[in-house]
Amino acid sequence: MVLGGGIGGGRTCAALRSEGFDGHITLIGGEEHDPYDRPPLSKACLTESADPGLGLDFEELEVSVRRGVWATGLDRGAKIVATTGGDIGYDTLVLATGSAPVRLPGPGEQLTLRTREDAEKLAAVLRPGARMVIVGAGWIGAEVATAAKGFGCSVVCVEAGDGPHAGPFGAAVSQRMAEMWEGVDLRVRTGVAEVEDAGVRLIDGTLLTADAVVVGVGSRADVGWLAAAGLDVDRHGICVDSGRRTNDPSIYAIGDVASRWSDRLSARVHTGHWDEAAVGGAVAARSIMHCDRGTDDIPYFWSDQFGRKVQYVGQHRRGHRLIVRDHPTTDRWGAVWLDECDRVAAHLSVGFPRAMIHARSAIADGRRVDRRTLADLTAPLG
Repeated sequence: MVLGGGIGGGRTCAALRSEGFDGHITLIGGEEHDPYDRPPLSKACLTESADPGLGLDFEELEVSVRRGVWATGLDRGAKIVATTGGDIGYDTLVLATGSAPVRLPGPGEQLTLRTREDAEKLAAVLRPGARMVIVGAGWIGAEVATAAKGFGCSVVCVEAGDGPHAGPFGAAVSQRMAEMWEGVDLRVRTGVAEVEDAGVRLIDGTLLTADAVVVGVGSRADVGWLAAAGLDVDRHGICVDSGRRTNDPSIYAIGDVASRWSDRLSARVHTGHWDEAAVGGAVAARSIMHCDRGTDDIPYFWSDQFGRKVQYVGQHRRGHRLIVRDHPTTDRWGAVWLDECDRVAAHLSVGFPRAMIHARSAIADGRRVDRRTLADLTAPLG
């Protein structure tokens, strides 16, 4: 049984068939849709009415899809998942239930971007002159601001931190990211008290009136329904090894709901991004079929912001040395984080995908680099 109607659940089903699994597969999803891709919801679905479907034929894959069914509990001893559609038994279970967006206090309507319906609601209010307040200058906030600006909306973005992505990336990178927000009223170090019917009430009492309020302040793994199941869980989600195995040999977890161990990084990985779900389905399928080929994927994600592609690969941590990298073309730049042995731990590239490709290779090889050349984004890493 596969629980989850996103790309992780869909890819797991396809990968199981590709690996030769010929048993019965049931896919259970809470939405009334077949599994679909979520990144387009904040990109092409807002601007082009794109179809985020995965292009999988579940009838051809011989997968029984149950739509509009939510899991409510798990009995590992009996191997039963309790759902809104009744109890369902399993031999092997893959958890791909994803995460739920964090919401703010207050009675006013808050638009988030997690489902197709969310994207449709937001697309309906994108029109010239519409007053939009976005709470959170992270990945979702930036992508929504990009779309809203393109439609001619009046956009205010409220960020509690020191700047866009200041928390994960630090002040130097955040300052460069903020330069891309031209045309948006970006207010940093600004707290929100609540969302009201008329707009957003700030902690200082100011009311930002809005036709639409979009909240992008993070998400939490959907593990509440597993509280009594006895699976190992940390603050990010269900703990799994590199093969996406939980502490129960018949249960696997992938994507946003999982906190996976990486031997390469000697740390747990939880990015909350597309790549973890997309790749995780194939890895879990190989583990189920006992043909794990030792995959230890390097974390990766991307975002389209203000006409630039922003890409991050690897995983840095406190104590790693940051070097900001410049390009002869001023709207392109990057940043690299080095570990204590001058090996590339992570890399951010803005408007220059070639740098990301080189960085991924350097991380995979554990390559030491020359710090003296790194300020030039066009210089090779190694």
